Order: sequence, then C-alpha cells, then structure tokens
Amino acid sequence: MKTNILSWLQEGNITVPAVLFSEYRNMNLNEYELVLLLNIITFIEKGNDFPTPEELSSRMTITVSECNDILRRLIQKGFIEIIDEYSSEGIRFEKYSVQPLWERLVEQFLMKNKQSQEVTKKADESDLYTCFEKEFGRPLSPFECESLAMWMDDDHHDPIIIKAALRESVMSGKLNFRYIDRILFEWKKNGIKTIEQAKNHGRKFRQKQTPNRPAQDTQASSTHSVPFYNWLEQ
Repeated sequence: MKTNILSWLQEGNITVPAVLFSEYRNMNLNEYELVLLLNIITFIEKGNDFPTPEELSSRMTITVSECNDILRRLIQKGFIEIIDEYSSEGIRFEKYSVQPLWERLVEQFLMKNKQSQEVTKKADESDLYTCFEKEFGRPLSPFECESLAMWMDDDHHDPIIIKAALRESVMSGKLNFRYIDRILFEWKKNGIKTIEQAKNHGRKFRQKQTPNRPAQDTQASSTHSVPFYNWLEQ
C-alpha cells in the first residue's frame, strides 16, 4: 500500500503561473472553468492532448453534460481552442490548445500594469498641481492648468523634472510659467531627463554667469548667494 501511495504522490506536477489563480476571477472565469482548464493542462502535459468530457468530468464534481457545457463556454470565451494536426503518417487528429489562455493572461497583466501606471500618473499630476499652487500661493488659472497638462502630455516631461524647473524658478526669484517653460525647453533641447542632469546643467550655467571678481571683492561677495541662470535671456 505504501508503494501505491508513493506512486500516487509521484504522478508529477503541472506548471501553472501563480497569477492565473489571483487573476482568473478578473478574467471572467469561475472556479469550475478554472479547474477544468487545469485538468486539460494536466492531460496535455501527460501526453493526452484531447481528453474526452468523460475523462475530464471523472476528475471533477460535474456531470459529462455539464462538462460539455463548460468546454463549449471556454471555447466561446476564447480561453481554449480545438486545432487540427496531422501525424507523421498523415492521419488527421484534434487537440486542445491552451495558448489562448496564456495570451489572455498576458493581456490581463498588461492591462493591470497600464491601470497601475495610470493611477500613479494621476497621483503624480495631482501632487504636481498641489506643488505649483503652494508655490504660487493661489489656485492655478485655466491657462496655467493647460500649460501643466501640455508639459506632461505633449512635451512628455516627467513630473519630477517639472518640479525641478519650478524649484529653479523659485530660487531664481522668477516665479512665472513663461520662465518655467523656458527652463523646460532648454532642458529638453539639451537632453536633460533626470534631476541630477538638471542640477549639473543649472550649475554649469550659473558658473558661466558668475562674473570674475577682483580678489579684494571675494570676501565681500561670499555673503551673497550665487545668482541663478536667467533662462529667459537665452
């Protein structure tokens, strides 16, 4: 008996993406459909590419008639398909393909990933509007809101870069949208895409704008902040 039990346990495993179990409900599959799909996969991996409804229902708590209904529904919903193949002797035979199931699973993953990105984008946009209104000390005008949207959607500026341009304008004492737009234009023209690149680019320009002073003026000027680059004069 022990040998029989061990043989039973050693029948083998099937490889199924764990995400199928977490996403089957979102893919409009119920538990009966999921288990039937798993049984089809099991038969295929064991060399039986076209298990009969009788074979499938014998492993489940459904009748052959119910199994037929579920199989038909899975085909109609595009989770499995029956394909024709030919043996080496030229004999035609039918088999189940679960390729549609994997394709639907990939589509589900991509859709969820897109939704997640959209949620993140909306959160970033909301935070961006809040930052601007905080710095300007007032609600943004419709024109200013449109400018923000254009920077993100048309010019494809990352919200982080837009915040950096806002910070640059604040530190330069030139808090207006025209100035910020010019900063973003210059950064895009020079391939600036990260905060570090923006900092380095601004630092280089500010160094160029700092005039050479006589040695005797060095101590006096040390108490003053370094002037920021005036992007509007470019």
